[in-house]
Amino acid sequence: MSLVRLFVAVEIENSDVLRNVIKFRDAVVSCSRVRGIKGVEDENIHLTLRFIGEVPDDYIPQISECVMRANEFTKFQIKIEGVGAFPSVSRPRVLWVGITEGFDKLKLIRNRLEECLKRYAEPDREEFVPHITVGRVKGSYDSSCLRNVISTYENTLFGITQVSKVKLKRSILRPEGPVYMDIVVADLKDG
Repeated sequence: MSLVRLFVAVEIENSDVLRNVIKFRDAVVSCSRVRGIKGVEDENIHLTLRFIGEVPDDYIPQISECVMRANEFTKFQIKIEGVGAFPSVSRPRVLWVGITEGFDKLKLIRNRLEECLKRYAEPDREEFVPHITVGRVKGSYDSSCLRNVISTYENTLFGITQVSKVKLKRSILRPEGPVYMDIVVADLKDG
Protein backbone atom coordinates (compact mmCIF):
# COMPACT_ATOMS: atom_id res chain seq x y z
CA MET A 1 0.00 0.00 0.00
CA SER A 2 1.41 3.35 -0.98
CA LEU A 3 0.34 6.85 0.00
CA VAL A 4 -1.05 9.44 -2.42
CA ARG A 5 -1.42 13.16 -1.81
CA LEU A 6 -4.90 14.34 -2.79
CA PHE A 7 -7.00 17.48 -2.89
CA VAL A 8 -10.33 18.60 -4.35
CA ALA A 9 -10.27 21.66 -6.58
CA VAL A 10 -12.11 24.00 -8.88
CA GLU A 11 -10.18 25.55 -11.77
CA ILE A 12 -10.53 28.97 -13.39
CA GLU A 13 -12.45 28.07 -16.55
CA ASN A 14 -12.40 31.56 -18.11
CA SER A 15 -9.02 32.05 -19.85
CA ASP A 16 -9.18 35.88 -19.62
CA VAL A 17 -9.70 35.67 -15.85
CA LEU A 18 -6.82 33.20 -15.57
CA ARG A 19 -4.58 35.58 -17.56
CA ASN A 20 -5.46 38.42 -15.15
CA VAL A 21 -4.62 36.22 -12.15
CA ILE A 22 -1.29 35.24 -13.77
CA LYS A 23 -0.47 38.93 -14.25
CA PHE A 24 -0.89 39.50 -10.52
CA ARG A 25 1.17 36.41 -9.74
CA ASP A 26 3.97 37.70 -11.99
CA ALA A 27 3.85 41.10 -10.25
CA VAL A 28 4.13 39.41 -6.85
CA VAL A 29 7.03 37.19 -7.96
CA SER A 30 8.85 40.27 -9.31
CA CYS A 31 9.24 41.38 -5.65
CA SER A 32 11.22 38.25 -4.90
CA ARG A 33 14.92 38.17 -4.06
CA VAL A 34 16.85 34.97 -4.86
CA ARG A 35 13.67 32.93 -5.43
CA GLY A 36 12.19 34.20 -2.16
CA ILE A 37 8.65 34.07 -3.58
CA LYS A 38 7.64 30.93 -5.43
CA GLY A 39 4.82 31.54 -7.91
CA VAL A 40 2.25 28.84 -8.63
CA GLU A 41 2.76 27.48 -12.16
CA ASP A 42 0.11 28.61 -14.71
CA GLU A 43 -1.31 25.10 -15.12
CA ASN A 44 -1.51 24.57 -11.34
CA ILE A 45 -3.55 27.67 -10.46
CA HIS A 46 -6.80 26.54 -8.81
CA LEU A 47 -9.12 27.01 -5.87
CA THR A 48 -8.78 24.24 -3.28
CA LEU A 49 -12.17 23.10 -2.02
CA ARG A 50 -10.63 20.54 0.32
CA PHE A 51 -7.04 19.49 0.93
CA ILE A 52 -7.12 15.79 1.79
CA GLY A 53 -3.41 15.14 2.21
CA GLU A 54 -1.63 11.79 2.21
CA VAL A 55 -3.94 8.78 2.22
CA PRO A 56 -3.52 5.10 1.30
CA ASP A 57 -4.06 4.69 -2.45
CA ASP A 58 -6.77 2.08 -1.81
CA TYR A 59 -8.98 4.95 -0.51
CA ILE A 60 -9.10 6.48 -4.01
CA PRO A 61 -12.36 4.72 -5.10
CA GLN A 62 -14.28 5.86 -1.99
CA ILE A 63 -12.85 9.40 -2.12
CA SER A 64 -13.68 9.54 -5.85
CA GLU A 65 -17.24 8.57 -5.01
CA CYS A 66 -17.42 11.43 -2.47
CA VAL A 67 -16.20 13.91 -5.09
CA MET A 68 -18.67 12.61 -7.70
CA ARG A 69 -21.50 13.69 -5.39
CA ALA A 70 -20.73 17.24 -6.54
CA ASN A 71 -22.58 16.41 -9.76
CA GLU A 72 -25.84 16.91 -7.82
CA PHE A 73 -25.04 20.65 -7.86
CA THR A 74 -25.83 23.09 -10.63
CA LYS A 75 -23.16 25.08 -12.48
CA PHE A 76 -22.63 28.56 -11.04
CA GLN A 77 -20.35 31.55 -11.35
CA ILE A 78 -17.74 32.96 -9.04
CA LYS A 79 -16.43 36.49 -9.01
CA ILE A 80 -12.67 36.65 -8.57
CA GLU A 81 -11.76 39.93 -6.93
CA GLY A 82 -9.28 41.39 -4.47
CA VAL A 83 -5.95 40.06 -3.19
CA GLY A 84 -4.18 39.51 0.09
CA ALA A 85 -1.78 37.40 2.11
CA PHE A 86 -2.03 34.82 4.88
CA PRO A 87 -1.48 35.29 7.78
CA SER A 88 -1.07 39.02 6.95
CA VAL A 89 0.49 41.39 4.41
CA SER A 90 3.19 42.32 6.93
CA ARG A 91 4.09 38.65 7.50
CA PRO A 92 3.06 36.92 4.28
CA ARG A 93 3.42 33.18 3.79
CA VAL A 94 0.71 32.65 1.16
CA LEU A 95 -0.29 35.23 -1.48
CA TRP A 96 -3.80 34.90 -2.83
CA VAL A 97 -6.60 36.21 -5.03
CA GLY A 98 -10.06 36.37 -3.45
CA ILE A 99 -13.57 35.22 -4.28
CA THR A 100 -16.30 37.81 -3.62
CA GLU A 101 -19.33 36.03 -5.08
CA GLY A 102 -20.23 32.36 -5.30
CA PHE A 103 -18.49 31.28 -2.09
CA ASP A 104 -21.82 30.25 -0.56
CA LYS A 105 -22.16 27.64 -3.32
CA LEU A 106 -18.51 26.60 -2.92
CA LYS A 107 -19.21 26.15 0.78
CA LEU A 108 -22.27 23.97 0.10
CA ILE A 109 -20.21 21.67 -2.12
CA ARG A 110 -17.42 21.61 0.43
CA ASN A 111 -19.83 20.74 3.26
CA ARG A 112 -21.21 17.86 1.18
CA LEU A 113 -17.64 16.66 0.57
CA GLU A 114 -16.73 17.03 4.23
CA GLU A 115 -19.64 14.84 5.28
CA CYS A 116 -18.46 12.02 3.01
CA LEU A 117 -14.69 12.46 3.40
CA LYS A 118 -14.57 12.33 7.19
CA ARG A 119 -14.06 8.56 7.07
CA TYR A 120 -11.00 8.90 4.80
CA ALA A 121 -9.29 12.14 5.70
CA GLU A 122 -8.22 14.05 8.79
CA PRO A 123 -10.80 16.71 9.71
CA ASP A 124 -9.90 20.11 8.33
CA ARG A 125 -9.19 22.40 11.27
CA GLU A 126 -9.01 25.55 9.18
CA GLU A 127 -12.14 27.53 8.48
CA PHE A 128 -12.89 27.38 4.75
CA VAL A 129 -11.91 30.70 3.15
CA PRO A 130 -12.25 30.36 -0.63
CA HIS A 131 -9.15 31.79 -2.33
CA ILE A 132 -6.73 31.09 -5.15
CA THR A 133 -3.11 30.74 -4.04
CA VAL A 134 -0.74 32.42 -6.50
CA GLY A 135 2.51 32.32 -4.55
CA ARG A 136 4.31 31.24 -1.41
CA VAL A 137 6.96 33.20 0.45
CA LYS A 138 9.97 30.92 0.85
CA GLY A 139 12.76 33.40 1.53
CA SER A 140 13.68 37.04 1.14
CA TYR A 141 11.67 39.58 -0.84
CA ASP A 142 11.33 43.34 -1.22
CA SER A 143 8.61 44.13 1.32
CA SER A 144 7.80 47.62 -0.01
CA CYS A 145 7.50 46.17 -3.53
CA LEU A 146 5.12 43.48 -2.26
CA ARG A 147 3.03 45.98 -0.27
CA ASN A 148 2.76 48.17 -3.40
CA VAL A 149 1.69 45.27 -5.60
CA ILE A 150 -0.91 44.15 -3.06
CA SER A 151 -2.29 47.67 -2.60
CA THR A 152 -2.36 48.19 -6.39
CA TYR A 153 -4.41 45.02 -6.89
CA GLU A 154 -6.32 45.22 -3.61
CA ASN A 155 -9.72 45.94 -5.20
CA THR A 156 -9.07 44.55 -8.68
CA LEU A 157 -11.86 42.63 -10.35
CA PHE A 158 -10.10 39.77 -12.14
CA GLY A 159 -13.38 38.67 -13.68
CA ILE A 160 -16.18 36.15 -13.47
CA THR A 161 -15.73 32.49 -14.27
CA GLN A 162 -18.09 29.55 -14.37
CA VAL A 163 -17.70 26.58 -12.08
CA SER A 164 -18.83 23.55 -14.08
CA LYS A 165 -16.44 20.89 -12.73
CA VAL A 166 -15.14 19.73 -9.36
CA LYS A 167 -11.94 17.69 -9.59
CA LEU A 168 -10.17 15.21 -7.37
CA LYS A 169 -6.48 15.79 -8.01
CA ARG A 170 -3.33 13.97 -7.12
CA SER A 171 -0.30 16.06 -6.22
CA ILE A 172 3.14 14.67 -6.93
CA LEU A 173 5.75 16.81 -5.18
CA ARG A 174 9.01 17.46 -7.07
CA PRO A 175 11.88 19.88 -6.35
CA GLU A 176 11.01 21.95 -9.46
CA GLY A 177 7.35 22.19 -8.47
CA PRO A 178 4.37 19.89 -8.03
CA VAL A 179 2.60 18.01 -10.81
CA TYR A 180 -1.18 17.76 -10.47
CA MET A 181 -3.15 14.97 -12.13
CA ASP A 182 -6.93 14.72 -12.40
CA ILE A 183 -8.18 11.47 -10.87
CA VAL A 184 -11.89 12.09 -11.25
CA VAL A 185 -13.99 14.99 -12.58
CA ALA A 186 -17.54 15.66 -11.41
CA ASP A 187 -19.52 17.63 -14.00
CA LEU A 188 -22.07 19.99 -12.46
CA LYS A 189 -25.62 20.03 -13.86
CA ASP A 190 -26.87 22.66 -16.30
CA GLY A 191 -29.00 25.29 -14.58
